[in-house]
Amino acid sequence: MAEDVFKALADPTRRHILDELTERDGQTLFEICARLVTKHGLKLSRQAISQHLAVLESAGLVHSRRQGRYKFHDLNTEPLECIVTRWLRPDAPGEHL
Repeated sequence: MAEDVFKALADPTRRHILDELTERDGQTLFEICARLVTKHGLKLSRQAISQHLAVLESAGLVHSRRQGRYKFHDLNTEPLECIVTRWLRPDAPGEHL
């Protein structure tokens, strides 16, 4: 699991996506694409952003939910918290990766 998280975080575009979800959770693909263009100058196709979101979802950093015909993306910080606990608080109870 930690390998998936590090792989997901290795790409700057995915880090920008996480930054945008940190600022405003629960965005659609269209909203994420618009924010990446306006704030970061990233002119990627919706398909490319969708593929980045799939990597983030497989790492557990993003959860998606459907409401009607819309799909919303939410940030999940649990995988990051596990990694931080592993090295910064090694005596804390919980799962070690």
